[in-house]
Amino acid sequence: MEITGLISALFIGVLIGGLGRLVVPGRQRISMVMTVLVGIAAALVGTFAASIIGVSDTSGIDWIELALQVGLAGVGVTALARKRSLQYQ
Repeated sequence: MEITGLISALFIGVLIGGLGRLVVPGRQRISMVMTVLVGIAAALVGTFAASIIGVSDTSGIDWIELALQVGLAGVGVTALARKRSLQYQ
C-alpha cells in the first residue's frame, strides 16, 4: 500500500467513524483513535458487503455503500462504548 492509500484510508476512517458517532445517540466515551479505527474497519467491511450484494459500483455517489459503512461504524462505536461503560461499573 502506498502512502496515498494510507492517507485516504485515514481520511475515510475519520469521516465514516465521525458519522458513525453521530448516528449513535448519547455520549460515547471512546477515544478519537478508536473512532478512526472503527471507521476504517467499517469502511472496509461496508465496501466488501456492498460488492457482495452488487451495489458497490454505481454511477454517481454510492449511497447504499455509504449507508452500510456508517451503519457498521455506528454498531462498532456502540459496541466499544458499551464495553467501556461495563468496565467502569
